Amino acid sequence: MLSPHVAEPPELSVVIPAYNESRRLPETLAIIKPYLGTIGMSWELIIVNDGSSDSTMAVISAEHDLDPIHLIGIDQQPNRGKGRAVAAGVAVSRGDLVLISDADFSTPIEEWVKLKAAVDEGSDVAIGSRAKRGSKVEVSQPAHRVLMGKIFNLIVQIVVLPGFWDTQCGFKLWKGSVAREIFSQMKLDGNVAFDVEVLYRARHSGFRIAEIPVRWYDSIPSRISPLRHSVEALVDIAKIRFLR
Repeated sequence: MLSPHVAEPPELSVVIPAYNESRRLPETLAIIKPYLGTIGMSWELIIVNDGSSDSTMAVISAEHDLDPIHLIGIDQQPNRGKGRAVAAGVAVSRGDLVLISDADFSTPIEEWVKLKAAVDEGSDVAIGSRAKRGSKVEVSQPAHRVLMGKIFNLIVQIVVLPGFWDTQCGFKLWKGSVAREIFSQMKLDGNVAFDVEVLYRARHSGFRIAEIPVRWYDSIPSRISPLRHSVEALVDIAKIRFLR
């Protein structure tokens, strides 16, 4: 692990999982680091390489050399899926708040202030939503993926998490202590249903979860395989239903 050269825990930790993101990651860093420098809070950026086959880890290492104060790099080998990469990042986080974001910023980073407002008002977790009234989908997914998402969310509502319209938006803000507690209990790896598991565990532990409409645009290409990941997700939802 590439650790920061600073002793004081920050106010905000940002966790970004990265799988074969060597081309996109420099642009991601060019966007997020200047932005975090304007928010008036101390911060750390945790990027988790999830067993990439490209030069993602080299990009992370080079950025750490440039900014060892703020950047933490984790090299997770072998590839275990987005869920385990996020959990690895959360495990080393030190912030009072932990923001989880995809590397493509399908939800623009500045939308985090909406989630923070919900946490400031008493929520333990605030999840970005593309489905609640007030959200703005600026570039939509292909029709087949929109339909798959609606079916998946309906199954999630019926089986494990009634009341949530969008568990899969990759933009979530947690109180740091809550995130570290819940993600340490996570059993699923995978790319899809881990979000459902941690929200299920948070709700059953009595934590308050707010669903907040955000701006969102589809990032192309997607690494989600419609058939393989749909089957994986349905199997995992069945597992979640009987978690203890």
